[in-house]
Amino acid sequence: MMQNEAFLTTQQAAGYTKLAVSTLTKKRLTGEGPAFVKIGRRVVYRRQDLDEWLERHRRMSTSDVGEVGR
Repeated sequence: MMQNEAFLTTQQAAGYTKLAVSTLTKKRLTGEGPAFVKIGRRVVYRRQDLDEWLERHRRMSTSDVGEVGR
């Protein structure tokens, strides 16, 4: 599954999602961010996990709060 995948660092993932590194870090700490992989002290993200997280946060209007439990 993960053998040949390219992983993104937190800085790269922040650039990919257009979030500040500090925002992505805070979301990781609160459990609100995308799935990540921790290898020792290093945190990396799979592009697929970032895409899935972004898709779950897609909205049609500013009043759309999404589904309960997301």
